[in-house]
Amino acid sequence: MSPSPTPNDAGPLAGIRVIDISTVLGAPVAATLLAEFGADVVKVEEPTTGDLLRQFGQAVNGVPLNWMQEARNKKSITLNLRHVEGQELLKRLLADADVLVENFRPGTLDKWNLGPAVLRAVNPRLIVLRISGYGQTGPYRHKGAFDRVASAFSGLTFTTGYPDRPPLRQSFALADFLAASYGAYAVMLALYHRDARGGAGQEIDLALYEGILRSSESMVTAFTKLGVMRTRTGNRNLGVVPAGQYLTKDQVWLSMHAGTDALWGKLAKLIGGKATDPKWKASRARQAEGDAVEALVENWVGTRESAALLVELDRAGIPAERLNTVADIVADPHIRARNLLEWNDPRTGPVTVIDVVPKLSATPGKMRWAGPDKGQHNDEIYGSLGLDQAALARLKAAGII
Repeated sequence: MSPSPTPNDAGPLAGIRVIDISTVLGAPVAATLLAEFGADVVKVEEPTTGDLLRQFGQAVNGVPLNWMQEARNKKSITLNLRHVEGQELLKRLLADADVLVENFRPGTLDKWNLGPAVLRAVNPRLIVLRISGYGQTGPYRHKGAFDRVASAFSGLTFTTGYPDRPPLRQSFALADFLAASYGAYAVMLALYHRDARGGAGQEIDLALYEGILRSSESMVTAFTKLGVMRTRTGNRNLGVVPAGQYLTKDQVWLSMHAGTDALWGKLAKLIGGKATDPKWKASRARQAEGDAVEALVENWVGTRESAALLVELDRAGIPAERLNTVADIVADPHIRARNLLEWNDPRTGPVTVIDVVPKLSATPGKMRWAGPDKGQHNDEIYGSLGLDQAALARLKAAGII
């Protein structure tokens, strides 16, 4: 079992109670982001399988590593929301809660007698974060989605890869984690409206694809205004030249961005020769002759050893890095200093997890405990509602918890 939370282990969100009835991955992580900064998050899991995230990825001693990080700082209870008595227990939990996080298909909670009107009657101050595949409105509201599908719908997948090859899925679950970030941000806005401005509770409607769509730069504007269709361009950004991935003499891939006029001037000085041609001083001119500029940079990088080149580029103030593998990441002194945390869990022993971001000077977030065992906090949470051991035993036997 994971360690119990330390009493009065406060953060900036101490005193905010969040009931998380969602599962895999964006909505639960939104709740985790709040928990990292002190919110009291109660994770409600289905009694038999629990959160589906427990089934994905590698595990140590039966403990899913992904779960340890993404469900950290939460208290886990089990509850069958398809059962009337389970629905009534959730209402009791929500009576004095601040936030409910859910990601069921629109209409599901209504079928479970937990629709908006019911929730408002239970607790008018309740903030409800709803993350669904396509949102609560629109012709696709009934459809489900996971990260892969949301990425496709947002336009990201079609524009990722090389023009002469099939589209590629991005490696990380960007749709989920962007939705988590936007969701946590929206909860903070709603809490501020309620608590600092004297407002009431409200509902937050966030579609899984919308975080990526909002990150699509001018793709929509350029198409609707100029008819420019964004497509796959490999490692190139046609509007920023030069910028890309380049292979060094010792076969190390580097990423470099020298697309501003000032940075190009610095790089051109290092390269010399044709790179110093005045016709390429302006960004628009380099974009117009992007193939020639990129070929020049690619050939130059290909004559240099990676370690010496990175030092040279750094001294010149040109942003560049090698393409890190996960082995590079866990060994890097800067990432270790800022972003990695060594955690010793009694179930798994020492593990390395990604630390809390962002960094706040006065009210930093922290990892208080790793993702809990399923139902680990049933006695604590249901006991606070006045249920004794006999009542809990009956509920367990009936499949309600």
